[in-house]
Amino acid sequence: MQPGLDALIHPRSTVDFFEHYHEGNPLVVHGHGEPISPLTSLPFLQSLEALLHSWPRPIEAHLPDVRDEASAIQTNGTDARKLFANGMGLLFSEANLVSPILADWLQAIRKDLGISASTYGRCLIYATPDGKGTAPHFDHNINFVIQISGTKVWRLAPNRHVSHPMSRHTMGLPSDPELSTYLEAPLPKTMPDDALTFELLPGSLLFVPRGFWHATEAQGDAVSLNFTFTAPTWIDLFTAALRSRLITAPHWRETADGVSDPARRDAASLRLDLLLSDLVQDLPNWQATDILDATEGDTTIK
Repeated sequence: MQPGLDALIHPRSTVDFFEHYHEGNPLVVHGHGEPISPLTSLPFLQSLEALLHSWPRPIEAHLPDVRDEASAIQTNGTDARKLFANGMGLLFSEANLVSPILADWLQAIRKDLGISASTYGRCLIYATPDGKGTAPHFDHNINFVIQISGTKVWRLAPNRHVSHPMSRHTMGLPSDPELSTYLEAPLPKTMPDDALTFELLPGSLLFVPRGFWHATEAQGDAVSLNFTFTAPTWIDLFTAALRSRLITAPHWRETADGVSDPARRDAASLRLDLLLSDLVQDLPNWQATDILDATEGDTTIK
């Protein structure tokens, strides 16, 4: 089976997956083995020691005060062993830059999802000591988790506090200033009562929708591999296309002069009003295909 979404979620179908995906629901697959064996058999994933010995990049260690990526230090393989023995989780980021196999799978899954070519995709490897895990939080990315070794218990709950968040948030920490502007309800301090529990064993796969609350705890030392995609929103695609269109107009490339000078602010406002008037006249000529061609290229089958 070729690298991609089909192999990742086997034996579940892509139809089944996209029903969960579009409804914003998690999906779990247990023990599907062979299709993902090119991933689970990677030499550096056979043990934590093998990973520490071969890893060429900095390692993040999660400090015990928050148990989260929001509170972490960078370390090396030697010190990471000691920190792990003292109960600190480790994160090996962007493993796709280390392994061509992971890079191929990451790109294939991204294409199968149909998300933008400008998506920030990466492979993350988490090593979690027995009894430790991550504090409750939500992410602004699409996440697939493969349990490589050990057992990890996940608690997940729908996010009724904000839909389609554009930044990450950990319970108990201050929220991102921009996030605070579009919250639909106050952010909770503890996991919602309707949280579901999933136990991931070696070979299990979990799809975590964007924005879903989740917290984890390892039962025994555990290692997991994540495929994570931070995809552009419609806002991102539109603003990128808008910039590519405006950059061809000399007047829009002018220095924004006088905007911070009270004596010249009125003149600056008048100048911007004229530019906006031109843009308003141009917008009726825009089509969705113009925007997608600017951000994704022309994907028409010829």
